[in-house]
Amino acid sequence: QVQLVESGGGLVQAGGSLRLSCAASGNIFSINAMGWYRQAPGKQRELVAGISSGGTTNYADSVKGRFTISRDNAKNTVYLQMNSLKPEDTAVYYCNADVRHTVLQHIPSSLWGQGTQVTVSS
Repeated sequence: QVQLVESGGGLVQAGGSLRLSCAASGNIFSINAMGWYRQAPGKQRELVAGISSGGTTNYADSVKGRFTISRDNAKNTVYLQMNSLKPEDTAVYYCNADVRHTVLQHIPSSLWGQGTQVTVSS
């Protein structure tokens, strides 16, 4: 059906940068909102940043001014540029997308990627 494939995670020192990518492929008519979430060990999954199909963005307070979300609609891809990383940013980062598979589907399907590990060392 539809796959969300994330890439770009890894190990980085505090103050460093990483760029995450998430590409959607398969049976796609359109994609509404896309976003990045993260889940640290022992904590609930939380929204990091979201972006609408028109480019409107929103961010968690903890990442404002450091992270930037963007998307390429032609490639069905969303990005997360993460700068000035802190140890508390360490988590598994998940991509989410609201996908319509056909023109007849009014309520989009909320789909998740497999997650990519981001580790920030102090």
